[in-house]
Order: sequence, then C-alpha cells, then structure tokens
Amino acid sequence: MTTDGSGPGSRRSIAAQLRLLGVRPGATLLVHAGLRPLGFISGGPHAVVLALRDALGPDGTIVVPTHTPENSDPAQWRRPPVPMDWWPLIRAEMPGFDPAVTPSRHMGAVAETVRGWPGALRSSHPHVSFAALGPAAEQVVAGHGLADMLGESSPLARLYDLDADILLLGVDHSASTSLHLAEYRRRGSPRERVGAAVRTGDGGREWVWWQDVRLDADDFAALGADLEATGAVRTGSVGTGTGRLMHQRAAVDFAVRWLDQNRTTEDA
Repeated sequence: MTTDGSGPGSRRSIAAQLRLLGVRPGATLLVHAGLRPLGFISGGPHAVVLALRDALGPDGTIVVPTHTPENSDPAQWRRPPVPMDWWPLIRAEMPGFDPAVTPSRHMGAVAETVRGWPGALRSSHPHVSFAALGPAAEQVVAGHGLADMLGESSPLARLYDLDADILLLGVDHSASTSLHLAEYRRRGSPRERVGAAVRTGDGGREWVWWQDVRLDADDFAALGADLEATGAVRTGSVGTGTGRLMHQRAAVDFAVRWLDQNRTTEDA
C-alpha cells in the first residue's frame, strides 16, 4: 500500500503512515486499535505491531489495554444481563485473574498480539489491566492498585508522568481509556461497589470487593470532538482507516475541564 491508502497494507506502509501522522521515535505510546477499519493488511495484527515498533524504534514503548470486563460483578452486567440467581455461582466460580494467561476481551486483535509478545509485561489489575512492550514497560505497569483502578495508581497515571502519546487507530475517542483518568481527577465523580475474582498467594482464588469511580464513557465521543476542535489531535490515514494522535497530558487536562462543564457531580 502507498501512503495514500491505495492497495493492500503492509508492515512497511503502515509504519510510513504512522511516521507521517507524527508517531515519535522513542515515545511511549498508548494504542487503541480496531483492525477492521484499517482494511486488508498483509500479516494482520502481527504486521501492525511490527509497524508500531518500527515507527517507535528500539527506545519506544507500546502500551495497550488488556481489560477483562467479564471479571466483574454480574449484578452490573447489562450487555447482556444475566439472571439474578446466576450471580452467586459466577462470583464463586470466576477464575482468578492471572496476568500471564487470562485473555483480554473486547480489546481487539492488536492488543491481544501485544499482550502475547515475548517480553511484554502486564499489570495485575483483575478488571482493567494494561500490557506494555519496550524499555518503559515495567515503569508503566508496576503497582497497579486495586482501588481507583484507572486513577493515580494506574498505568494511565504513569503514562501521564511519562508524557506519553495516545494513538487511536480505526476507533474514536469513545475507546480512549485515558479520558477515564480525568473522571478520577475531577471532584464529585460518583462511586460504586466493584468486585472481581483474584488469585490468592496459595494459588487459589477469591472474590474481592472495593469502592471505585463509576466509569462512564457515554459522552467521550462528544468530548473527543471538542478536543479535536482545539487542534490538539493530529489525524491522518492509516491503512484505509483514520489514525488520531495526541499528547495524553493534553487530552486528560482538557477532559478534566470538559467534564466539569458538562457533567453534574454526585452531590449536585
């Protein structure tokens, strides 16, 4: 494929398009990707990850969400819901999260490819883990706290500290987990009881509960459109789809202000 998107895509063409978009050698890059909108790519997600590594170079780090949304309280499941009399069995039998083997779900083939890549590291959160590949991987994924799971003890905050970039490949801002960090940084975000199955030190498993921010991505597409209107987002072709690149700090800081203006607080 040429850089204008004609013909089949390849590792080489995708890497060239990523460079044109502004992916920086040596950067730490949080990637959210939908493969289908990018069109046919020879090598599929494997080629996309290789292209990301080519664009970032040996000093760059790829980070992806490897969330496990099914490892959560079944009472909160809506898509689809399950009968109430199933809830105790699900809580009792859900396997404890194992960073080494538990697959992500609904995160896409690119994220799963990074998760399984030799040398990739994964955070330990049973519900919203992240995987990272590159020199900054351990710094990104270490110490992921159970409570405030996408807040200050999460990889999202470590990415903010590292002045990372966000790359949205074939997806819009509704997929951008960094915007959840803004939910933690604004006052009055509603909180709820959250649960998941975790491994115990003796190799068993148990169900644990904690209090956390009630995550809500329903308005992230509108938030992202307003962010793009500020000029903070670079857009360009990647395959037959669209890539969006931005500084994570700029996105999070804008989102905090936007949420303050467009959402009510728990106390309101």
